[in-house]
Amino acid sequence: MNKLYIGNLSENVTPEDLEKVFQDSKISFTGQFLVKTGYAFVDCPDDQWAMKAIEAFSGNVELHGKRIEVEHSVPKKQRTRKIQIRNIPPHLQWEVLDGLLAQYGTVENCEQVNTDSETAVVNVTYETRDQARQAIQKLNGYQFENNSLQVSYIPDEESVQGGQQGPDNGRRAGYGSRGPPRQGSPGAGAPHKHQHADIPLRLLVPTQYVGAIIGKEGATIRNITKQTQSKIDVHRKENAGAAEKPISVHSTPEGCSAACKMILDIMHQEAKDTKTAEEVPLKILAHNNFVGRLIGKEGRNLKKVEQDTDTKITISPLQDLTLYNPERTITVKGPIEACCQAEEEIMKKVREAYENDIAAMNLQAHLIPGLNLNALGLFPPSATSGVPPPPQGNSAAAAPYGSFGQTPEQETVHVFIPAQAVGAIIGKKGQHIKQLSRFAGASIKIAPPEAPDSKMRMVIISGPPEAQFKAQGRLYGKLKEENFFGPKEEVKLETHIKVAASAAGRVIGKGGKTVNELQNLTAAEVVVPREQTPDENEQVIVKIIGHFYASQLAQRKIRDILTLVKQQQRGGSHRQHQHSQQQPEDEEAVSQSQPPLQEQEQQQERRK
Repeated sequence: MNKLYIGNLSENVTPEDLEKVFQDSKISFTGQFLVKTGYAFVDCPDDQWAMKAIEAFSGNVELHGKRIEVEHSVPKKQRTRKIQIRNIPPHLQWEVLDGLLAQYGTVENCEQVNTDSETAVVNVTYETRDQARQAIQKLNGYQFENNSLQVSYIPDEESVQGGQQGPDNGRRAGYGSRGPPRQGSPGAGAPHKHQHADIPLRLLVPTQYVGAIIGKEGATIRNITKQTQSKIDVHRKENAGAAEKPISVHSTPEGCSAACKMILDIMHQEAKDTKTAEEVPLKILAHNNFVGRLIGKEGRNLKKVEQDTDTKITISPLQDLTLYNPERTITVKGPIEACCQAEEEIMKKVREAYENDIAAMNLQAHLIPGLNLNALGLFPPSATSGVPPPPQGNSAAAAPYGSFGQTPEQETVHVFIPAQAVGAIIGKKGQHIKQLSRFAGASIKIAPPEAPDSKMRMVIISGPPEAQFKAQGRLYGKLKEENFFGPKEEVKLETHIKVAASAAGRVIGKGGKTVNELQNLTAAEVVVPREQTPDENEQVIVKIIGHFYASQLAQRKIRDILTLVKQQQRGGSHRQHQHSQQQPEDEEAVSQSQPPLQEQEQQQERRK
């Protein structure tokens, strides 16, 4: 979209004034400026020039005593649920941005747009047009860490006549921060023939070798594509001026590995010919959500890959993750063959983690109606794209373990976190815990320490299933971001839920069968302490220990068992109540159908 609206103009502004502003900043425009009272319109050659104009002028240029505002021109008919937010601090965490966006409604999607500016740009889709309108009114000009946010509408592609596309240029390829998959090519929207394309192999290569990888008129990369039966995107325009560029390879695991070897061979040969580097390591990009499981407990998985392949592997620190960069860089050093073997093992672990997440999310999507996985910011978008839509009609019937078809009940969960992490969870003046509570739609409180030297603190989360999912997910993520767990350590927390003492046996099962099945299904440790004294509400504690997905699945399964127990209890009491009511009705019916004994005797006397 390349038509611009220029607002907050003085009445004295002329087309010549605006032309000079654009020319001084070397911003291209086409045609003439259409100047009205207080505002104007102009066309740019393409969307990239329009974005440059918005970034250069909006709120930054003063004309006749007023700071002009520049944004995409969107007719009222095309004002939809989609907005674009610019001038975001690049180091801002998703969590903080989520908290701000959630104040104005339900965010269905939020994705980053790459630009040449130092600040970040995101496209946001709200649940309703009214929410989008309110967000624009409140956020436009909002001061965020010394940055003034700039917000404007994005027209829906369907509502733009002539098939004109929205501002999609420059989006991150592969799986970006969040939102739907962005493969950086015109055919990205079409379904790809490879079933494994959801998780592309993402490589980071020195910019100086990109030309050799592409080859003269693209001959080299066409050859790689043909030989490996893959689709390869070289993101040359991403991060202008950067020393390294990402490459996405979409294919089967075997095709990705074959392409990786050919690219590595080319880089080594180029380094040798140009004498620019003695060593060219293999660099793989992986979404942070998968890296913990790649590393394994106490780094065991990573150590095994190093030992098996005779390579040295390092992973970029969590501190490098920003709004621009949701991926960690895995650097592999060693001979070409060894590096390629390591790539196979690394990507095998990444794909396994991805598939486990998809399975977990499929269950969550069915068990928790309305769960908005994109808005959580917990998963790579390629994963969320694999989640099937909820079934039509009664979704409860399709749920693997029962249903939450009725209005979901409020649940209370106790999550135990390191005592030293309490400050980070609360945030400055309680800001973080308030944002988290608003975002999740849950009540979140931190209980006082049980003793002065307590190493763990209890976080009490109250809310429906979806709110629990969001709040607990953010809690796990925050602990990892703040380094309360080591770089090679996965976040595993202990969670307590209370169940009726009479239902505890159902959770355990005969001979521990149910609890064992629970542990096998969810990969969480589930414990029902045997010698518990029920509390004043006749409830006992069930302990769940595991990573986020494991804990969530275990919680949902246990809640489902409790729901079935309640239903059976209600059914039993209802049948008993019916029976107790039926008895006097039957007796009354008998008494009504037969005349009293005295009357019977009188009738007999008459007959005589």
